[in-house]
Amino acid sequence: MPTMNMIRALNSALDVKLGQDPDTLIFGQDVGYFGGVFRVTDGLQKKHGLKRCFDAPISEGGIIATAIGMGAFGLRPIAEIQFADYILPALDQLVSEAARLRYRSNGEFWAPITVRSPYGGGIFGGQTHSQSPEAIFAHITGLKTVIPSNPYDAKGLLLAAIEDDDPVIVLEPKRLYNGPFDGRHDQTLETWAGVPEAEVPEGHYTVPLGKAAVVREGRQATVLAYGTMVHVAKAGIEESGVDAELLDLRSIVPLDIETIVASVTKTGRCVILHEASRFGGFGGELSALVQERCFWALKSPVQRVAGWDTPYPHAFEWDYFPGPGRLAAALRRAMED
Repeated sequence: MPTMNMIRALNSALDVKLGQDPDTLIFGQDVGYFGGVFRVTDGLQKKHGLKRCFDAPISEGGIIATAIGMGAFGLRPIAEIQFADYILPALDQLVSEAARLRYRSNGEFWAPITVRSPYGGGIFGGQTHSQSPEAIFAHITGLKTVIPSNPYDAKGLLLAAIEDDDPVIVLEPKRLYNGPFDGRHDQTLETWAGVPEAEVPEGHYTVPLGKAAVVREGRQATVLAYGTMVHVAKAGIEESGVDAELLDLRSIVPLDIETIVASVTKTGRCVILHEASRFGGFGGELSALVQERCFWALKSPVQRVAGWDTPYPHAFEWDYFPGPGRLAAALRRAMED
């Protein structure tokens, strides 16, 4: 079984699906001849042709609107938005059309579209290239949202998203694109770029949407994380000395609430970790769900560790990110209560 970083794993998923399904196609800004700004679609146009992988104008609303029309016609388009920060001009299409089409038409039409986008920080991209808008999509009934933390899951989740009959947003953590990340803030792009992280099958397989993974078993607390923060959580748990169980949510909609409840009921404590700003972030929804379902099992208040409630600070990126130290401190607080 070959080893792949996340870029190669995502490329493999797209290659497999283009080869299997003639109704599948890829389009977006620079995805064709150039192969994508992060090279995820590299070589696909040459292999599968101009009609299956092609460039689109710089019009996010136009890209998503076109994808919706293709999906209603019977195709399975995969649209790339070059950075998740740029998706807001297409939000009306996603909310008013893609998410509602199957319901508005009583099942006569639907939008089996996949929207891929690089997401989060780690490249010093600042306020216009490094945001984490997952809570916006999670709030929209009819959209599904996927955030992988490793190459194996990235390929399997992307294939599952493409094959799903509902619109799925696949947010790809940029800090994990090129190789392993051990959660430390002193690790730079240069120290890990190009290093393969995981064994990934070459052929077709799927990772089911809405099924969390238990990354680390523990008895004293539960940590909920997804994407890049799974790796930060690993380092933070080790630093804390707390025997914490770590769940990688993998998709936030649908959410594997059963696995979350089972873990928190067992440990009695919960710490939620995400990269986005704390106020209004998806951690608030997780906290409410845990409190509603696990109230009598909780031994201390649910803790949230997240980004600052400020516009994304380019010059202070590593301070903005929740690091292992902040998670370790939250775990220790949970143990004290």
